[in-house]
Amino acid sequence: MTEQLRRVTRALLSVSDKTGLIDFAKALADQGVELVSTGGTAKAIAAAGLKVKDVSELTGFPEMMDGRVKTLHPKVYGGLLAIRDNKEHAAAMAAHGIAPIDLLVVNLYPFEATVDKGAGFEECIENIDIGGPAMIRAAAKNHDDVAVVVEANDYQAVLDELAAHKGATSLGLRRRLAAKAYARTAAYDAAISNWFAVQLDTKAPDFRAFGGKLIQSLRYGENPHQTAAFYATPEKRPGVATARQLQGKELSYNNINDTDAAYECVGEFDPQRTAACVIVKHANPCGVAEGPDLATAYARALACDSTSAYGGIIAVNRTLDADAARAIIGIFTEVIIAPDATEEAIAIIAGRRNLRLLLAGGLPNARAVGLTAKTVAGGLLVQSRDNAVVEDMNLKVATKRAPTDAELRDLKFAFRVAKHVKSNTIIYAKDLATVGIGAGQMSRVDSARIAARKALDAAAELKLAEPLTKGSVVASDAFFPFADGMLACIEAGATAVIQPGGSMRDDEVIKAADEHGIAMVFTGVRHFRH
Repeated sequence: MTEQLRRVTRALLSVSDKTGLIDFAKALADQGVELVSTGGTAKAIAAAGLKVKDVSELTGFPEMMDGRVKTLHPKVYGGLLAIRDNKEHAAAMAAHGIAPIDLLVVNLYPFEATVDKGAGFEECIENIDIGGPAMIRAAAKNHDDVAVVVEANDYQAVLDELAAHKGATSLGLRRRLAAKAYARTAAYDAAISNWFAVQLDTKAPDFRAFGGKLIQSLRYGENPHQTAAFYATPEKRPGVATARQLQGKELSYNNINDTDAAYECVGEFDPQRTAACVIVKHANPCGVAEGPDLATAYARALACDSTSAYGGIIAVNRTLDADAARAIIGIFTEVIIAPDATEEAIAIIAGRRNLRLLLAGGLPNARAVGLTAKTVAGGLLVQSRDNAVVEDMNLKVATKRAPTDAELRDLKFAFRVAKHVKSNTIIYAKDLATVGIGAGQMSRVDSARIAARKALDAAAELKLAEPLTKGSVVASDAFFPFADGMLACIEAGATAVIQPGGSMRDDEVIKAADEHGIAMVFTGVRHFRH
């Protein structure tokens, strides 16, 4: 690929975000570039003492219809789309008085930000850009001759090339900018179409698009031979995508995935009601607990499975304090994520240079609606977020014995955790802490037995006379298809069960529970997580 340099003689600038605009415009003017602009952008450039031509002077038509029509004109699109080396195009430009536009600088009306602030329907509609995307696509199509810039981050790259090539841009830069331009308009249209789907309550639109802005390129994906990158979507949900990293190594693909799992789980616990801590390893919680303070919650979560917690992710639901920070650095941890942290806690964590500390600025709302997506070969699976919360469920006692108040409290806790563990899921809990977690097994019986086995290991490490599953409660993310899974839980010491119910053999399972004096509650809601 040759450089194919194209001199920039005229630039059209029309931006809603004016960050860096004036410095960029001054630098262009210093290169002898004629500046053409629109509306507020033209006023800002003129106010800085720079010579600028309003686009209406170029088109011969004023802006009209509240600014909805200003650039939609052949003298704009001809200037962008004309192939400079095409004789017919050149003749048409000469015949119709169309001047070439060699550089287009457009960032779009802030539709995503308008939606994010909770604006009404009409305000959101007025922030849908029409001329901007059309010009961007036109300039990007004609990138052999025209450079297009859609964000201020690329101003310097353009200026560097103008300086290096005596006022010209290279084909390599123009192609990179064109690729970004199409991705930007695609993400913009995706945000608009998804917003419309929500407004119209359309569960399955005929076309579904997702778009995002790069947060960071990652060294690799799940494995070193895979490439990866991290993107932010328009949804402003507190978590790893919104978090500010105070210290530590760059996050990896697996770090990000695990941190998201941990923070989504800890978001189930209202910080006004209780302190809570979640420890995640390989996208599954290996310890979850409530407590009067974060340090206590962490210690109780760690007791569930301290072996798995080594090298894990810690999420807390309150401002990280010094006591919790001191406790957490007692073992090797990859990431801590919290809504905020005290200065003392930050200083304590700073002593572990490689430990990442993320402050998300808030907690995710467990009840909030939203979409999740995953890829399959040749397609996307899209679904609404699992925003079911156990406190909102109509719990039904299915057995002769109802759970005690203490059992019911722990049952709700366990089912809250089960929502965030890979299926098949069995959670043993006691005194608002997990004491055994079985995750991701093909058989629910295996999950029950694995969780009980882990509880035995934890008891040995803690030098307890018996595992904490004795006298615990148990949660299952889906119904027990047979009584054997529940009987395995009873054998481990569980005294009460919470499960969705709905199996054709519910009567068999209920009968087995009654025979063992077990209390069982049906939620009517399943929490599969694959």
